[in-house]
Amino acid sequence: MQIDKHERPLSAPLKLSFDYTRSVGPLLSQFFTALRERRIVGVRGSDGRVHVPPAEYDPVTYEQLTEVVPVSSVGTVQSWTWQSTPLEGQPLDKPFAWALIKLDGADTPLLHAVSVASADEISTGARVHAHWIDEPVGAITDIAYFLPGEDAEPEGQPDDREPVKIQVTPSSIEIQHTASLPETAFLKALEEGKLLAARTGDNGKVYFPPKEADPATGLELDQFIELQDKGTVTTYAIINIPFPGQRIKPPYVAAYVLLDGADIPFLHLVTEIDPADVRMGMRVQAVWKPREEWGLGIDNIDHFRPTGEPDADYESYRHHL
Repeated sequence: MQIDKHERPLSAPLKLSFDYTRSVGPLLSQFFTALRERRIVGVRGSDGRVHVPPAEYDPVTYEQLTEVVPVSSVGTVQSWTWQSTPLEGQPLDKPFAWALIKLDGADTPLLHAVSVASADEISTGARVHAHWIDEPVGAITDIAYFLPGEDAEPEGQPDDREPVKIQVTPSSIEIQHTASLPETAFLKALEEGKLLAARTGDNGKVYFPPKEADPATGLELDQFIELQDKGTVTTYAIINIPFPGQRIKPPYVAAYVLLDGADIPFLHLVTEIDPADVRMGMRVQAVWKPREEWGLGIDNIDHFRPTGEPDADYESYRHHL
């Protein structure tokens, strides 16, 4: 099978997002807990400089830092740039300035947003103060933005809640992904219920899904062949732990399946069998979703299930693990 190189490749937006969760440690715990009380603290280094945000390790000696120092929520703009078109997730939904602000009592600048009506209203040397959100939670976003002026907003009251120990930061990126010609052919074949692989020449390794080039030789994968939907489990994992966004209730099996005629296995689900009974060499076959649910994706295959055939001999797949 050949690919029409004049065919327009598939393209679609792709958004990746996840919540990054981390333990903040003893020093940053004090910083975030102070923010929850509408206060700002830094840490003193071996050379006497006060770092805001706190540096966990001294930039001079690399030793762990522990001396927490309160600083003001008022400071001086060191440098700035104008954000004329705010992006989703930024502090303000109208034009604003990003600025490096050295707070009174600090020796290093803090990057944050400054809310002004136009770029004419901010300058290097301008005095600004932190404007706090109504209900601080212990995150840098407790400072909504900075405003021009010398007058600090009132601090909050200490409370008896546990110190902030964990930070959860939503992260996302959205791109326009354009598939290569082999990817395009692969995806369109899936829409027709076909499993398309590729190789270089008549004797090259067969890659499923197809790649642009053979990773071993760098040569173009110029021959495309259709595979059957049967294969062999090479390796697998039993998933027992639930996690956010999980679509299947544990336990279940994620396995690498080597399709008959392929040289590289691919990852998919194996069900319709007790997870404890899944094994290397087990023969499986694809279970496709109803035809009306097919789209441009490998999830047209809902899962793989055992065929009941004798297990494949280890020698037949040991070079394809």
